[in-house]
Amino acid sequence: MTLAPTILERLARARADLRMGVPVVLSGEGVVLLAIAAEVLESERLKDFRALGTPVLALTRRRAETLKVRCYDGDIARIAVPGDVDEGWVADMADPADDLRAPMKGPLNALRGGSADVYRGAIALVKEARLLPAVLGVELSANGAKFAADNGLTYVDLAEVGSLLTDKTHLNQVVSARVPLAVSKAGRVHVFRPDDGSEEHYAVEIGRPDRAKPVLARLHSACFTGDLLGSLKCDCGPQLRAALAQMGEEGSGVLLYLNQEGRGIGLANKMRAYSLQDQGFDTVEANHRLGFEDDERDFRIGASILSELGFSAVRLLTNNPAKVLMMQENDIEVVERVPLKAGENPLNSEYLKTKAKKSGHIL
Repeated sequence: MTLAPTILERLARARADLRMGVPVVLSGEGVVLLAIAAEVLESERLKDFRALGTPVLALTRRRAETLKVRCYDGDIARIAVPGDVDEGWVADMADPADDLRAPMKGPLNALRGGSADVYRGAIALVKEARLLPAVLGVELSANGAKFAADNGLTYVDLAEVGSLLTDKTHLNQVVSARVPLAVSKAGRVHVFRPDDGSEEHYAVEIGRPDRAKPVLARLHSACFTGDLLGSLKCDCGPQLRAALAQMGEEGSGVLLYLNQEGRGIGLANKMRAYSLQDQGFDTVEANHRLGFEDDERDFRIGASILSELGFSAVRLLTNNPAKVLMMQENDIEVVERVPLKAGENPLNSEYLKTKAKKSGHIL
């Protein structure tokens, strides 16, 4: 029988559990780890963790740099959690909101030695769950699968996972339907669902683009504040509308609307980044203080959708050379980069300068 969930389905369960504040059990490199997302840790669960051993807080290198913690494990740091701190201390270590008000959180004991792979896997999962990239863990001496079964927890063996956390996710087209649009009555929306249970993505087809010719295409990441609310902090909304308008004028095109809010960190974390920007940090610095990289998006998703729709070459509407490179690396020929100049205003001019200076956007 095939009723039991596959490893991909167990990873989806693990992400959902972590979002709800439920721990998961991970194993790898001879280590069995009970792990929970730091931002949703509650006092009773912290007591349970301490009853099982000495808790360890794992942070990304970006967050560790802000806290002046040594990264003996390269891209992550493991910190021994003092016995006299509560869940509030753990949350403050993960969330930089009060860093300026209370910058001294040490002394912090960074751990070295042993395998950090299982902690690395836990951080990858909380990132995919759109949570702050910080994990509280306690290493178990028990059999991981049995401990998970005895406590009703999701168990993931990282040896089974392999490269699933970094591989390109397969997308399935669920449905497409005609949607007349202001820019073109000949509009069609395609909905794509990833195999890994993550957010759906959409392709908006304008007219009837010739699959044998390069199509005017735009990879647009969802921006709730810009696209829907008309936020003046970014240029996303004007870029979205300008791209659709140009496709309407030319008679055809494809806009890929990818659910990768906040450069892939999710809306809640984007709002956290906005709060840090109010403290004086630029958009890149804010992401780093939260523990994220400049840009956590996966543009391979866009290449996959284009391929599924039958396109192999594009005229790409973008100011971001990284999108061009990612398309080309994933078998989509970019015959032309079409600049997209829209949306600059006095409230986002510094943001746009930062994108140009630190993220390489051609403005």
